[in-house]
Amino acid sequence: MRILFVCTGNICRSPTAERLADAHAISGLHTESAGIHAVVGHPIETTAAAVLESMGADSKNFSARRFVPAMAKDADLILTMTLEQRASVLSQAPMALRKTFTLTEAASLVESGARTVPELSAARPRIRVPAADILDPIGGDAEVFKATANAIAGSLSTLLSGLAI
Repeated sequence: MRILFVCTGNICRSPTAERLADAHAISGLHTESAGIHAVVGHPIETTAAAVLESMGADSKNFSARRFVPAMAKDADLILTMTLEQRASVLSQAPMALRKTFTLTEAASLVESGARTVPELSAARPRIRVPAADILDPIGGDAEVFKATANAIAGSLSTLLSGLAI
């Protein structure tokens, strides 16, 4: 399964999700990340990198990329950090509707019993999931970055333990 994580700048949240998912070392799982307004070519933000390393994930050899519609075509599942980012992805790649979710939405749908991407899509209209954006830590202190990474890690844990990869 190919999962694409999307945030704004591709230097904090989406690379955190990508690298934390990679740290699970699940066979057959391939992850990438991109940003709607990416700071193209930049590494992971330093505080985010330090938090990632403290959580046992690798922050090295990363370069931010801008989201382009071809990425949506290649992904099996697209996970954004906010509803606004989900809308932005879908405005550029409307054919990706059935495989694009916020990370927290997908995790909640897995908790409700969905195990595949088609099941996530089918469950979305039946199961009301409270909107919960993962907030951007940029401008915050280390505790804000830790809280963001923990929110991502919690949703990822639920998603990856329940989703058929």
